[in-house]
Amino acid sequence: MNISSKNLVSESISILLVFIVYISLGIAQENTVGLILNDKNQSYNGYTLFAPNLARITYLIDNNGKLVHQWTSDFIPGMSAYLLENGNLLRAAKITGSGQRTGGFELFDWENDLLWKFYHGTQHHDIEPMPNGNVLMVVTDRKSANEAIQAGRDPSLIDGNNIRSLSILEIAQTGSETGDKVWQWNAWDHLIQEFDNTKDNSGVVADHPELIDINFARNGSEDWLHTNSVDYNEDFDQIIVSNRSTHEIWVIDHSTTTEVAATHEGGNSNKGGDLLYRWGNPIGYGADTAGDQKLHGQHDAHWVEQGLLGEGNIMIFSNGWPDRGYSSIEEIMPPVDVNGNYALTTGSAYGPSTQLWTYTTPTQTDFNSQRFGGSQRLPNDNTLICNADKGEFFEITAANEIVWKYQNPVDGNTILNQGDPAVGNLQVFRCYKYAPDYPGFDGKTLISGDPLRINDELGEINNFKLYNNYPNPFNPLTTIEFSIKERDLVTITVFDMLGNKVKTLVSRVVESGLTSVTWDSKDDSGSLVSSGIYFYSIQAGQYNQTKKMMLLR
Repeated sequence: MNISSKNLVSESISILLVFIVYISLGIAQENTVGLILNDKNQSYNGYTLFAPNLARITYLIDNNGKLVHQWTSDFIPGMSAYLLENGNLLRAAKITGSGQRTGGFELFDWENDLLWKFYHGTQHHDIEPMPNGNVLMVVTDRKSANEAIQAGRDPSLIDGNNIRSLSILEIAQTGSETGDKVWQWNAWDHLIQEFDNTKDNSGVVADHPELIDINFARNGSEDWLHTNSVDYNEDFDQIIVSNRSTHEIWVIDHSTTTEVAATHEGGNSNKGGDLLYRWGNPIGYGADTAGDQKLHGQHDAHWVEQGLLGEGNIMIFSNGWPDRGYSSIEEIMPPVDVNGNYALTTGSAYGPSTQLWTYTTPTQTDFNSQRFGGSQRLPNDNTLICNADKGEFFEITAANEIVWKYQNPVDGNTILNQGDPAVGNLQVFRCYKYAPDYPGFDGKTLISGDPLRINDELGEINNFKLYNNYPNPFNPLTTIEFSIKERDLVTITVFDMLGNKVKTLVSRVVESGLTSVTWDSKDDSGSLVSSGIYFYSIQAGQYNQTKKMMLLR
């Protein structure tokens, strides 16, 4: 064996021995819930809002996973939630009672006072706050089998006594429990079929990409138009929706009246309520073939906001449902001009033919959320992704590097302990990250409390508290956080296993509250230290505490 090989073996044995000692000392290898990763040099330092699918509480956390604010409802979400620019929380709700479940939304102020509740029996999944204070709702319409057949539906594609269609409603508040429907669009007004020329809506599907083929569906399920997201573009006065079962997104004109939205002319587009644009599965309107399908049971189709990387593009969470087996984020540049008109060559599919950007994990099946999901472009050009089925939120750079990760610890009324496996119904439909200078925070006191996870060491602050460092193990950076109740002289020192001082991280008077410090695995002389077990100790007035950590190069 040559010298370099001996050195390699020796180094490997040393690392293995350190790891064995590390485990024997009972130090967790990594967090299982709550904050998993925070690269403070690359992550966006904002506040993340999320509403666990089975919880009545909506949470706002800081970038360290600490609770900043929360709102409590009588109902679980139904399913999206938004922090508005005035600091109010708009939250879809699943209303239960008398053995029935309906849908709707609720508006809370910052103090958790309920300002408005509007319940509508067939609201589904998503709502969208409008700039004028109104709210868009995705609404499920049930059409009877006889109505569907008269509209041209193939009877063999009806396996129940009804099929599911779609309406989009705009609701204006009229009271604390009431609202007016000021605008409505119905998919049922824009159908085409070539199955039975004696029924309504007869025509050639390929000649009318602006219409919806009532017989295009993956199978005969009654869940024909399963619409799961809605977004609004103020510049164009347009709406985008996502239809899971047909694997398409649609854009429609909102500049119309309700009456004009039921026709094929009028509005800014002069197309009434017909589809202005569609993308994801061109075989649905007779263009191209099944091999040209781009989307797979997708959610959260939305325009990238102005001022952000890719502004005006459309981002989509493609779940991979029902049989692709992995999820992806798709970003496309729609073929639209400055007036909101979409280009289409007759007989062809709507562009683009290829996505501008796609995100999947290196092992594609590692990112797999079949039921729900969402994404958001951030001001630092990163992208926040909600891996909904796992209740996992992670932030990636433009180079697809994960720089922030959080695991929802809330399962209904239960909060998991740190160290518990992240199992149970931890699903979160969607999450959003808001900038520190977001208008909704104006005049609000944002104080970071404890993590949501349960841990005996993370109880109420009495005089001081030293938190577990993260990440742990680490290489080369780790963050150490501590809280003190009153202004005091604080010293934090790093020692090796022999008790030798390695580095003084803090030695100064610190104000009350939460403080964090980063150790770069260098000693006081600026030299990198070797792999091993280290201890960090805090002295705050008469109080002191020590914890262990591991550097593993």
